[in-house]
Amino acid sequence: MQTLQGKTAIIVGAGIVGLAHARSLLLRGYQVQVFERHPAAVGASIRNFGMVWPIGQPDGPLYERAMRSRHIWQELCQQAGIWYDAVGSLHAATTALEATVMQELAGLYQHRGVRWLSAAELAAKGAASHRHHCQGALWSPTEMIVEARQAIGQVAGWLQAQGVAFHFGTAVAEAGSGRVVAGGRHYEADLVLICSGADFETIYPQHFAQAPITRCQLQMMRLAAQPAGYHMGPALCGGLSLIHYKSFEAAPSLGALRAHYQQQMPQYLAAGIHVMACQSPTGEITVGDTHEYGLHLTPFDRAEWNQWVLQYLDSFASFPQRAVAQTWNGQYAKLTNGATEWVAEPEPGVWVVNGLGGAGMTLSFGLAEELAAKW
Repeated sequence: MQTLQGKTAIIVGAGIVGLAHARSLLLRGYQVQVFERHPAAVGASIRNFGMVWPIGQPDGPLYERAMRSRHIWQELCQQAGIWYDAVGSLHAATTALEATVMQELAGLYQHRGVRWLSAAELAAKGAASHRHHCQGALWSPTEMIVEARQAIGQVAGWLQAQGVAFHFGTAVAEAGSGRVVAGGRHYEADLVLICSGADFETIYPQHFAQAPITRCQLQMMRLAAQPAGYHMGPALCGGLSLIHYKSFEAAPSLGALRAHYQQQMPQYLAAGIHVMACQSPTGEITVGDTHEYGLHLTPFDRAEWNQWVLQYLDSFASFPQRAVAQTWNGQYAKLTNGATEWVAEPEPGVWVVNGLGGAGMTLSFGLAEELAAKW
């Protein structure tokens, strides 16, 4: 790859979006500095499942971006010694209508290796699936899991070892063409990237006020570590996830399924609940989640929402250890116009990259490659 000797870049934010762009620019010969206001990344990038989730992206550029991200994640994990588990995913069907939608999707996405599993095949594939309640499942081989709580810091550590300079605990108070002000000092660069996630009012507040952007707050939980040797297998989802991801809108029967949920489970749709579970390297099971939108969201979790999540989880999954060890919430920036990212240039040479929604782990590396090739 041709390098750009002497080119410099400053990135604001050490979450997954900022790290992905630091990597892409580094590989193109930039000298990169990353500024993070906290001593370590503490936002949405460490408060998620750690799922790299191509199954959720429709065919075309977004799926290609997701698969490129997956390839980079796997390569980076191998280079940096980061734990990952390329387990694939299962969406379990507990009703005939869910099974119909999944069978339609299996036909539409068979070129991805997606297929419908019978109840017997599901029992053999996923240890956590509730054999007595599930009619079968949609299987996809492309999903992988990282441990987000550690992986984000490990990626930063690997980048630092490659020459990226990190300024943790240093808030950027001002940015402009070719410069930032941070910690009372002025820094200069050819390219400035603002990748600040849900903390989007701090820099260029007037631009964000005009952008089609809001916040999404989610509640999540972690079940206690399972018995030694237990492995749940693929990441596991219930039928509600079918109405959450853009890729599933291609199923002809999805509208009927959405109407069924609206009639039978309106409180779940009102709370934006769809339920997923995956296993960490320490044996814990990460479970979630809920979705609440707005610029001003309550900092207090709703206990009843967590109970609804766990009750729904019990309808399609079971685990030897069911005790809840941790609960938390997180926020990410979400676009209100249906777009998948917001890339803007408020001043020459200053770019804002934001609004990836809940797909940051899945799309950031691929998006960074696309954008870095243009700058």
